[in-house]
Amino acid sequence: MWIAQGFDNTALFRGWILHLNKVTLPGSVGSMRRPVLRRRSFLKTLSLAVPVVASGPASAFGQTQASSTAPDELRRRHAKELTADLVIIGGGLGGCAAALAAARKGLRVIMTEETDWIGGQLTAQAVPPDENPWIETFGGTRSYLDLRARIRDYYRRNFPLTAEARAKPYLNPGNGGVSKLCHEPRVALAALTEMLAPYLAGQRAQILLHHQALRAATSGDRVEAVTVVSRESGRETILRAPYFADATEMGDLLPLTKTEYVTGAESQKETGEPHAKPEAQPHNVQAFTVCFPMEYVHGADHTIEKPRDYDFWREYVPKLTPPWTGKLLSLVYTHPITLEPRNIGFDPVKRKGLFHYRQIVDRRNFVEGTYAGDVSLVNWPQNDYLLGNLFEVAPDEAARHLERAKQLSLSLLYWLQTEVPRPDGGAGWKGLRLRPDIVGTEDGLAKYPYIRESRRIRAEFTVLEQHVRPDARSDSLPQPSATRSPSDGVGGATAAEFKDSVGIGSYQIDLHPSTGGDNYIDIDSLPFQIPLGALLPKRVENLLPACKNLGVTHITNGCYRLHPVEWNIGEAVGALVAFCLAQKRQPREVRAQTNLLREFQNLLTQDGVPLAWPRGTPR
Repeated sequence: MWIAQGFDNTALFRGWILHLNKVTLPGSVGSMRRPVLRRRSFLKTLSLAVPVVASGPASAFGQTQASSTAPDELRRRHAKELTADLVIIGGGLGGCAAALAAARKGLRVIMTEETDWIGGQLTAQAVPPDENPWIETFGGTRSYLDLRARIRDYYRRNFPLTAEARAKPYLNPGNGGVSKLCHEPRVALAALTEMLAPYLAGQRAQILLHHQALRAATSGDRVEAVTVVSRESGRETILRAPYFADATEMGDLLPLTKTEYVTGAESQKETGEPHAKPEAQPHNVQAFTVCFPMEYVHGADHTIEKPRDYDFWREYVPKLTPPWTGKLLSLVYTHPITLEPRNIGFDPVKRKGLFHYRQIVDRRNFVEGTYAGDVSLVNWPQNDYLLGNLFEVAPDEAARHLERAKQLSLSLLYWLQTEVPRPDGGAGWKGLRLRPDIVGTEDGLAKYPYIRESRRIRAEFTVLEQHVRPDARSDSLPQPSATRSPSDGVGGATAAEFKDSVGIGSYQIDLHPSTGGDNYIDIDSLPFQIPLGALLPKRVENLLPACKNLGVTHITNGCYRLHPVEWNIGEAVGALVAFCLAQKRQPREVRAQTNLLREFQNLLTQDGVPLAWPRGTPR
């Protein structure tokens, strides 16, 4: 596994900007022209200027950092400074939950966000919530359930719903099959903004949009400051606080703060997991996806210009083990569990198959004329990008993979418009069109790619497959901070009971095909807890993970990465910081001392954070 060395991102940020001047980005929906990148517009494309680290002797990157230039030194000397009780880098779901939890306790919070939308996978990445089957009444924190209620309430207050739809207590605006709450991402953005509004107005919270972490200052085992840069003006700001949370999608603060971390697939020798690799594969990461909303307007022709890379993607066959079913652009794909060929079809007229899967607008829920057609969010196996990673690579390589992933998504749309087999024997649905307004972009693609797997801290405690798999639970399992409990679950098994629980979650261990050539790993898991030990880096004292970067493995990331779990992680982090500041204690002390741990857990319970599941069965 890899241990991060210190890193200053200044030179690479400059290099990324220079590189983007050479990158061809997708043009407008209708013309597919190659735009000239003017200063303001190209700075807005920098949401993936990820840090690159020299990660041990096996590093394939090996860049030497350019020496600072006079303008850089001048900019550093004139950088303004802001202070808070908690600085959160990353405005995704975990970051928002951490900010809310801390601000509710009276802390001053600064949160940064690379794009202009907070909310991460629910908004900027455009992914409707993947949740457990009990989420309407249990299985999430009180504040997460409040977020869901606010999304529905926003529709009731602002949209012309039919009387039937308005009367439904559990309104599902899109009626999609993946979630009981399939909705437009911009509605979730509005709900999150409402939740944060009183703290922003009272200056308890401050959000720096279009800002990205550039470098960090550390002293011993503590982070002293993080410098962020505006992607619009280029101005730097130094953020200081007694505590920092890394809520970035790819764990970007970990290399900047010299926090030890892991990437990719661990070895079976290290974790003992049945599905782990014989040898560690640090670059073997789940595919990322550039999602997009797609509306079907019957009788119209919205066919886009043939994407530049369409011929490549039309013939592309993923090289996976076990083998993929054939071409990626096909309705036939690998069943995640059985790995057999599967075809659920595609019919936007009858709202069936893949169109229904993540449908976010069902126009039957709205007064006639509100929408021209139904809308589906495309986050399918067919646009999972497998040819490379967005972190632990050079900036120009990350930019190239992001651009190719966008071309894949546009190629999928073009294929659906022109070649996909129709039930009537014809080919293509010309009435399909992008909806740029729904995701707030010019090209109609999500503002940020959907990231399934991040860098992960080397934690005091790491959740393993054995802790959550029904057929792996036994009395002989080594469980630091955990004990076996009686259960009426499947086979008499429950997930490991963590005495230091700070929340719960439930989802399949769902690993999408990976850049290392693995096909799906989709296996049962038991409803689980989130141990505090998984939120504590082994060495660094005042940096906490608040996204997918906690102490899990490549395998268990597959069930800890979903919306309500990420929210719970962030909420626990925000509450923990408030507790530590009030008690004048360190997070490690809270876990180590029974009386402090119980007091903290009691506060979580009072705030509506469930710490354990009722007896149950796997999802």
